Formats: sequence, structure tokens, C-alpha cells
Amino acid sequence: MKNEIVINGRRIGKDHPPYVIAELSANHNNDINRAFQIMEEAKEAGADAIKIQTYTHDTMTIDHDSEDFQIDSGLWEGQSLYELYKGAHLPWDWNEKIFNKGKELGITVFSTPFDFNAVDLLEDLDAPAYKIASFEVIDLPLIKRVAQTGKPMIISTGMANEQEIADAIKTAKENGCQELVVLHCVSGYPAPAEQYNLRTIADMVERFDVLSGLSDHTIDNATAITSVALGACLIEKHVTLDRNGGGPDDSFSLEPAELAALCRDTKTAWQALGKVNYERTEAEKGNVKFRRSLYIVKNIKAGDVLTDKNVRSIRPGFGLEPKHLESVLGMKAKTDLARGTPLKFEFLEK
Repeated sequence: MKNEIVINGRRIGKDHPPYVIAELSANHNNDINRAFQIMEEAKEAGADAIKIQTYTHDTMTIDHDSEDFQIDSGLWEGQSLYELYKGAHLPWDWNEKIFNKGKELGITVFSTPFDFNAVDLLEDLDAPAYKIASFEVIDLPLIKRVAQTGKPMIISTGMANEQEIADAIKTAKENGCQELVVLHCVSGYPAPAEQYNLRTIADMVERFDVLSGLSDHTIDNATAITSVALGACLIEKHVTLDRNGGGPDDSFSLEPAELAALCRDTKTAWQALGKVNYERTEAEKGNVKFRRSLYIVKNIKAGDVLTDKNVRSIRPGFGLEPKHLESVLGMKAKTDLARGTPLKFEFLEK
């Protein structure tokens, strides 16, 4: 496994802060200025990248009224697939405008293609990376085509079983993909945190020998922050201006302040992981003096015997360590010792 990949100059891996992708998805609500505003907010919040989705309703499905093409449950119940994608897709000519806006803002932009035409368009726009959506993880010809670009690839695994994930990774690697991150994902909108099984992330790293991360569809940040402790080096979340905006994905997306918190808190979680360490930290060094140690708690004359009445383990920590208490009891003082004196072996004799 490669220890890191690089997207547009940003190193991504366990030795770097989590890479946060703000998924624009359908939250443009057919208004390019809204899309631009989401991008501006994502940049301000500290996201590393904006991701869009490149498709049209005609490349995604067909207009058909049979039961197969109707959505009968969930967030988009009552629509046909064609109607959903017609309302949600990002107009084809917006792709270039979104990429240009990203350059203006200084934020990385890349996309999820859903067919070969989309890959061709994105190659013309010099996309720095590609994302394969969970629903397309079984589309091995698409993965092959994306891998052949030689660009870094991110694959989401929602709904995929172990064999399907293995097939997708094998196809990517055999066709030229040398920089790959595989995202654990639950394809529910929104997805309950208790169904996320985040321990899968660490297992995925070991089982498939890949970098791993999280595509998070929960409605807060707790799951994403927790995933960092389990090895996630990349976090993807849908973002919007207003969760009540009425768009297809608004209801399970983060608002700007929440995205800023995600960027901040995932970095803090990564910093807190640090390394295996049993040494005293810098923050602790000044507090060592407040540990317990052995002190004279009653005035003692030379020749007096030390007992549990005149020696105790108390704070601060300038005397002998408390582990010596039993060995010093019964010894005699060589000299007078005043109450409040930190006990030292040189003051004693048997």
C-alpha cells in the first residue's frame, strides 16, 4: 500500500490531516450562483476540495413509466428516476464554470463521472482526481476507463460486499490507478450512525491494502470525527447553504458552520492520535511537582523513629516516591527534621 496519495499538491494519508471533500451534489438547486456561494462557503470553512457530479438525466437513465423506473420509498418517493435526475443534475456547461470558479477561489475541484462521455469532458477540464460513486462501484468498465486516466481515484463502497469491493480495487489497479482511496459508506439518505460500523475502515485498510476514508451521510459530525481514530484519511460530506432549502440533497447536508466545525474537529482528532508514547509530555512536565511524595508531617528530633504518625504520602512531589513508605518506617532520623520537610534517604539511618 502507498502511504499517501497526492491530489493537486495536497498529500493525503495517515501522516497528514484528514482531507475534507465538500460534496456539492444537487444542492445547487438549479442556480449556478447558489453553487458558487456553496463553493465560497466551503473554501471559507477550510474544506480541501469541492466535488460535483457529472451526468445528465439522459445519460443516467431513460424516461419510462414502468414500475422499475419509479421511486416508491425514501427521500425521493413519488418521482421517477428520470424526473429525479432531470431536476438534480448539474447542467453540462456548468462543469467548466465550476472548475474555473475553483481556480478563482483556490480550492480543488473534481467530479464523479457516471459514463465515458463525462470522463472525456472532465479530462478536457484537466480534473485532478476522480470519484466513483457507491452505486457505480459495480460498473467495472467505468472504473477501468477512469483508471486509465492515471489520475488519483476515490471509490465509495456503499451497498458493496467484500467481493464487489475487491473487484473494483483490482480493476482500478490493473488499469493504471496507482493512487487510490477506498471510502467506507452507507448509502442511506440520511444514514443512521448506528448502521455505520466504523470498525470496517480499519479492516478495509488491512484486508485490501489501501488507504481508506469515509463518505458520511449522517446529519452531524460525530461519525466523521470518530472515523479519523479508526484510520480515515479522507472525509466526504454533502454541503449546502440551508438544510431546509428544498433541494434533493439539502436535508442531509451540512450547513457552512457545521462544515467549518467538521474541518476543525477532524484535524483535532488526527492531531490527538499522535504516536504510541509513554514518556512525559510537555503539558505534563510542569505538573510533576504536584504528585505525591513522602513528607515529615510532625517535628522529629535526631534519633526519633519514623512512624505513620510523623511521615505521610502527600502532595507536592519533592520528597521520596510513595513506594518507599514501608521501607522508611522504623528507620531513625540522623538529624532534627521539621514538619513540612520533604523526606530524603540521606536524612535517615537504620
